[in-house]
Amino acid sequence: MAASRSDERKLESGNTAPQDKGLHPAFYIALWIALSSSVILFNKWVLSSAKFNFPLFLTTWHMVFATAMTQILARFTTILDSRHKVPMNPATYTRAIVPIGIMFSLSLICGNLAYLYLSVSFIQMLKATNAVATLLATWAFGIAPTNMKTLGNVAFIVIGVVIASFGEIKFDMFGFLIQVAGIVFEALRLVMVQRLLSSAEFKMDPLVSLYYYAPACAVANGVVTLFAELPRLTMGDIYGIGIGTLVANALVAFLLNASVVLLIGKTSAVVLTMAGVLKDILLVCASMLIFRDPVTAQQFFGYSIALAGLCYYKLGAEKIQTLATDVRLQVGEYNRSNPAATKGIAIGGVCFIVLLVLYSGSPASAAPVTN
Repeated sequence: MAASRSDERKLESGNTAPQDKGLHPAFYIALWIALSSSVILFNKWVLSSAKFNFPLFLTTWHMVFATAMTQILARFTTILDSRHKVPMNPATYTRAIVPIGIMFSLSLICGNLAYLYLSVSFIQMLKATNAVATLLATWAFGIAPTNMKTLGNVAFIVIGVVIASFGEIKFDMFGFLIQVAGIVFEALRLVMVQRLLSSAEFKMDPLVSLYYYAPACAVANGVVTLFAELPRLTMGDIYGIGIGTLVANALVAFLLNASVVLLIGKTSAVVLTMAGVLKDILLVCASMLIFRDPVTAQQFFGYSIALAGLCYYKLGAEKIQTLATDVRLQVGEYNRSNPAATKGIAIGGVCFIVLLVLYSGSPASAAPVTN
């Protein structure tokens, strides 16, 4: 009976892959959240705290590093062998991959540039509108039919982000516009990818996609960097941040792409969606603690509305109910077997939330940062 219920849950979540006896799926979820959060916090530290004001160069370096790593993996391992199933030729690459690479490049540039003007917490709140921008782009390009009911569902995301934006203490209009531009470029990239992948022979996992996109992104970024930042970039700037730091930064970004392959392979798209929401929440909390980003109660309220709308849009009422039932059963079972640990976790969680609220409202965290 237990096995039957487990199988039903797998079907409902979209994960029908056979389970192996390797690491628990929770490990891959934690790994992806850790790497995804680390990339964002690492980039914020390099560009803002360490005063390495070269976001275009940093993005170009990431793409050059990713190009080198994927080429090495393709030559000396079998990890990227699935690329041979993709019917790629110079004409297809120029027509399909290069435009996607350019959009990817622009989204990365805007994303890194925004770190110079906005807090990590506020950027994560704005990123909740990615789903809305992508939906509107699919309608504009005729990939999906217009659905006013769906538009009404995603309206909650926009309302939540608007509320959070009005509550932002360190609001910067230029940074806001840069981040919005990055969201638009990312939406266009996803639409192009969706159109490309509508044909079965172009199915690619994230690492194979990176194998094709990274060179185009590196060239596009490199051209912009050549004129925008290279004239004022010196070896002193690179030595100041440290070559080891730049290598570690690019390595973490590359490992994030590898972790996506593992996460999707071991779990499902539903789990990836929920892990993304959890990651965003943890990032907001981490930015408050690490960078002392002030977050107001109004922002918490608005962001909660946006996240609820995002979950409902991506999962739907039925899957949310299924996940809620699974969580309730798991928590109930754990509570019966470990009552003391459950009480400790609950008390610790409440204390953490209280301390976080007190910290965000303290004079030290609310004071403006001066250079």
